[in-house]
Amino acid sequence: MRKFFSALVLIPVGVIFLVFAVANRRLVTVSFDPFNAADPSIGVTLPLFVVLIVVAILGVVAGSAATWFRQRHWRRAARQHEAEAAEARTRLAELQATTAPRGAVEPALLPYFGGPEAARRDKHGATL
Repeated sequence: MRKFFSALVLIPVGVIFLVFAVANRRLVTVSFDPFNAADPSIGVTLPLFVVLIVVAILGVVAGSAATWFRQRHWRRAARQHEAEAAEARTRLAELQATTAPRGAVEPALLPYFGGPEAARRDKHGATL
């Protein structure tokens, strides 16, 4: 089901990119020289769709990096709470091991006969 929904989204996006690329094949010059726009010393001539797709990819990467850096506080807190929970589980297991009487049967190993209503029914489930 997940693959179906992925295909349902990715196929139209791929078609849109393909149509966009065919419609924007004209060459443009991207200049990195702010002082001489007419004859740039540092410039690249590429199709327009390549420039726009590269800029979009760079925007997604920059946004992802910014989000990742802003969430560092929450990741640190989650690691700290996980470490505290692991320590508490360890201490609880140690306390249970020291306070359990020798030879006692653990409650999880006892058979379960049902709740209070089980006492009013026979083994076939009929009400007594």
